[in-house]
Amino acid sequence: MLLRKIFILFVCFPLFTLQAQKPITSKKSQKSYEAQRIGTAPTVDGILDDHIWSEIPDATDFVMVEPGDGTPSRTTHPTIVKLAYDDEAIYIAASMIDNEPERILRQFTQRDNIEQSDFFLIDINTYNDGENQTRFVITSAGAIADAKMSGNDEDYSYNVVWEGEISFDDKGWYAEIKIPYAALRFPKKEEQLWSIQFGRNILHLNEVYTWNYIDKSIGKDTQYNGLLTGIKNIDPPVRLSFYPYASAEVDNFQGNTESSFSAGLDFKYGISDAFTLDATLIPDFGQTAFDKVELNLGPFEQAFGENRAFFTEGTELFTKGNLFYSRRIGDTPIGFNTAQAKLLDNEVLIENPDKADLLNAVKISGRTNNGLGVGFFNAITNETEAILRDTINGLNRTVVTEPFANYNIVVLDQQYNQNSSISLINTNVTRNGHARDGNVTGFLFDINNKSNSFNYSGEAKMSNVNKLEQNITGFASSFSIDRTKGNFRYAIAHEFANETYDINDLGLNFTNNYNDFHIETSYRIFEPTKTLNTFNIRLFADHQRRYIPNIETSSNIGINYFAINLERFAFGNFIKYTTKRKDFFEARRAGKFVKYNDNIILDGFISSDYRKKFALDINANYQGFFNSEQDNFTIILNPRFRFSNKFSMIYSVQYSVSNNRNSFVALETKKEIFGLRDVQSIENSIQASYNFNTKQALNLSFRNFWSVADFKENNFSILKENGDLDPYNYQVTKENDPNANFNIWNFDLSYSWQFAPGSEAILLYRNSIFNFDKQSDIQFTKSLQNLFDQDLRQNLSLRLVYYIDYNIAKNIFKG
Repeated sequence: MLLRKIFILFVCFPLFTLQAQKPITSKKSQKSYEAQRIGTAPTVDGILDDHIWSEIPDATDFVMVEPGDGTPSRTTHPTIVKLAYDDEAIYIAASMIDNEPERILRQFTQRDNIEQSDFFLIDINTYNDGENQTRFVITSAGAIADAKMSGNDEDYSYNVVWEGEISFDDKGWYAEIKIPYAALRFPKKEEQLWSIQFGRNILHLNEVYTWNYIDKSIGKDTQYNGLLTGIKNIDPPVRLSFYPYASAEVDNFQGNTESSFSAGLDFKYGISDAFTLDATLIPDFGQTAFDKVELNLGPFEQAFGENRAFFTEGTELFTKGNLFYSRRIGDTPIGFNTAQAKLLDNEVLIENPDKADLLNAVKISGRTNNGLGVGFFNAITNETEAILRDTINGLNRTVVTEPFANYNIVVLDQQYNQNSSISLINTNVTRNGHARDGNVTGFLFDINNKSNSFNYSGEAKMSNVNKLEQNITGFASSFSIDRTKGNFRYAIAHEFANETYDINDLGLNFTNNYNDFHIETSYRIFEPTKTLNTFNIRLFADHQRRYIPNIETSSNIGINYFAINLERFAFGNFIKYTTKRKDFFEARRAGKFVKYNDNIILDGFISSDYRKKFALDINANYQGFFNSEQDNFTIILNPRFRFSNKFSMIYSVQYSVSNNRNSFVALETKKEIFGLRDVQSIENSIQASYNFNTKQALNLSFRNFWSVADFKENNFSILKENGDLDPYNYQVTKENDPNANFNIWNFDLSYSWQFAPGSEAILLYRNSIFNFDKQSDIQFTKSLQNLFDQDLRQNLSLRLVYYIDYNIAKNIFKG
């Protein structure tokens, strides 16, 4: 009882200190800059010779944020910024002085890709809430990038239309930027009060400076902006833009050539000064990147990253609570794997689409003056059917594998004190007819105390799955306390889910029925030492339990560190010991588990200086099991070549091997069959880019993944109730052979051209080959030869997207 009281006091005492909070200024006072209204806009060409700039005051006296802490900028490398505005936009002129301009790195890249270049950035927070802001970046090569920021998180999938140009001379480099008000969201009032931050990265010195001081030991970067005053009598413009597109493609496979043409429209509309509607009508995702498909031998589905821009841009509200896995929309139909089972006598499967067609999707998001974020998302997918044919009479019939479905998300996120938030989110999937529906509601909080020294975060989520025969309700929760200030830090956390928690209609959740505990402590530096710029070491321990029945599944303890020296050479290590583990998922049958011995994981990496023309990343991982011949080993090599400022390439090779693992084979009546399995994998990939300039580029992407799973003969077993395995005489036939040989090849070659602001043309050639068989005894070279014997799919496509801004089009038509 005494321990419980002490724990409650430890958790709750810091909460009593929560008060309304001003922006953090720490040991440096908050700077302020008064913007000047101008009558004639400057020519945005990167040359700061417009007469208006001579009349605008300077923002200067930058201070170091990396690797040091508040050190004034070098006298040889001052940064001078000027800001003005008119009725249409704000304008920024920045001078990045460098006494060694020949050392400035200038790698040419495309939008949102900085690589090895100096850069200048502007962070603008139009609501001065210490949390949400927009970042604009321009590099010393002239490439631009923009991101939506929330705390220390950057989302570069966010894109708006703005202008930026650079120039060079013998004193350094210069940037001139125009940010239209249509690229920002701000309230309609007589005088705006924004916060702003300027930053500069000097790559050859390995130093980063900001205009307003940032204390890295406490709080978030977005809480350290300076103030921007003086912007008066501006009206939020009509934020309406259209992105019409057209695409054409030719596809050749197995001697058949097909061509297609499609057109559609995306648009954005500012419903108010704070809220924006995004919609995609007749969407086309034909040129999205290939998924990194692998041989999946585990009990869980393989998760893929999102490659469709509509589902990555401006989705920060919808991803709260990790309830939204956008790949569910337009994913494999829920009845895809059962289509074969629905065949009648003399029927064959003619067509079985592996994706449901997305008809349209909309999202509305924004934040009020009081810090309330509101998000609404809705998407509709079409009914998907498999086609079955009677081989006797030749007649076809259809089977619905995915009914017409609606996907919906509603989010409310209240931010306060410039460092805390409380959120409510609901996701819902409704399928037409007698099919599975899903609904999940989550309550989240993320609270920092007044001094930003402690963070309290937690979630409570309830799932409800509606099936024909019953409704199933589940629950999950998490809670953590983190010390978030200073060199020494610590944290405790708890995570729970009951056995019926299921968010997989619109989310992604692999496990449930757990009751886990976590504790850690760490030490980090904020100023460089004689040998290191960055150092962080962490000690942690976890204890995992099953909720029902209440038993331990495993425990572990570990340590990891990460460091970067003065020459930008990074290295780190990870060591973890795990006790004997009860795996309740590998058996593929509810309530059954298999035991795995205690083990130790050793992981280490090195990464050389990317500023050099050649750099190398190496990562190696070994997992060894005690009193067992089971082990795993992986090594990854990533050499990086920068042949010139225009041409670069990254090659990656990964070799993995897993030996003597007791693995699932098959289910029989009241029996779970296991076998002793070896797995070997090799992955080769290349990413290369030739940039003619910052608007045109050739890009090559290649990946080949090979994996074999080989079950050892006469080493099969059945699972006992206590998790042990007994030898079993399992007869392997051609039909039930568990061995696998998997090989896949993807090749993309594209030319992209940003021919106007927000507008782009992409010409893409791609080919792909896939092979899967049971030849687990062959080597990589033989498997590759067999792969090339398969039919090659080739595809050539052209996609054009044109940006139309209502305000510009309106003026053109008036003229």
